Amino acid sequence: MATSHFERFLNEATVPDPDTDCPLQPDCLYGLYVSWCILDRVDPKPDDAFRAAMRRNGIDIQDSRLRMNGPAAADYILASYPSAA
Repeated sequence: MATSHFERFLNEATVPDPDTDCPLQPDCLYGLYVSWCILDRVDPKPDDAFRAAMRRNGIDIQDSRLRMNGPAAADYILASYPSAA
């Protein structure tokens, strides 16, 4: 079975961290996804499709237990906090 772009996003831009006390929140997770899409030249799906895909992949977006990772993380942080650049 082919890997969906949502699965690729999870594999390339997030890292599971079951012990984190600061997991990615829903808006941040979607923002990271949009950054990943921009870098990967993929059209981002709307938020409701993203949320459904996260549920299908076993991610509870209210308590994701995920951390950011890779180039999309840097892009998201710089886009969200331009004074950090």
